[in-house]
Amino acid sequence: MAKLRQIAFYGKGGIGKSTTSQNTLAALSDLGQKILIVGCDPKADSTRLILHAKAQDTILSLAAEAGSVEDLELEDVMKIGYKDIRCVESGGPEPGVGCAGRGVITSINFLEENGAYDGVDYVSYDVLGDVVCGGFAMPIRENKAQEIYIVMSGEMMAMYAANNISKGILKYANSGGVRLGGLVCNERQTDKEYELADALSGMLGTKLIHFIPRDNVVQHAELRRMTVIEYAPDSKQAGEYRTLASKIHNNAGNGTIPTPITMDQLEDMLMEFGIMEAIDESEVGKAAAAAAALAA
Repeated sequence: MAKLRQIAFYGKGGIGKSTTSQNTLAALSDLGQKILIVGCDPKADSTRLILHAKAQDTILSLAAEAGSVEDLELEDVMKIGYKDIRCVESGGPEPGVGCAGRGVITSINFLEENGAYDGVDYVSYDVLGDVVCGGFAMPIRENKAQEIYIVMSGEMMAMYAANNISKGILKYANSGGVRLGGLVCNERQTDKEYELADALSGMLGTKLIHFIPRDNVVQHAELRRMTVIEYAPDSKQAGEYRTLASKIHNNAGNGTIPTPITMDQLEDMLMEFGIMEAIDESEVGKAAAAAAALAA
């Protein structure tokens, strides 16, 4: 029997991480792989395209209704979607109350104890990646997710988040064996986006595993709560997700320990590609009019 692959998609909020992961996992299921998705984002939107649902009931909310997580059965929390993909959402507390990461820990323990991982080829964790929180690092810290794929773009804050996630991977790489599988660039049509993503990959000691072009068919599919793989299987965009799925499928054992960079190195890279101009520190914080008056 093939070894269970435990992968995770991390990325800055709003970068298209959940959309990318669900389309990729749908493509993997088309390759005959049996998949369990564990949504680790408090928004609980990691499975909606697979289930054609607005939001799945979460383990934390169901546990609160039942009294405790011990009062739940696996069928209460696990739904079956496209191509028999198993779907679970960990959920999170009310905004401003408690630790969202606790839901991740509770969920994974419950799923393991109740056989959710039995008979699957892939477990995929979809994790909010711009929050520095031990709970969200749990799939890495506890050696659950062994391959991390970071979804990013050519925007500075998306690259900054990718670098921060790499720092988290590095912290646990030697103790737990987690590796960075690669970067996935979800195109935002910024200047020199492919070149920047490729350069950042090299600096982090990994590879740009795939560059996903922007296409409105993604939004059309999402409005119908479907992956592009299901909504428009013959589209060019579906082909892009299939290519990414194949690359991940063939990437077993090829992950690396990342080499995070400093903020100065990131800014130097942006200047090298002409995205940023060198900054005169004496001008920092000054409004344009004030800077112009001083220069006059």
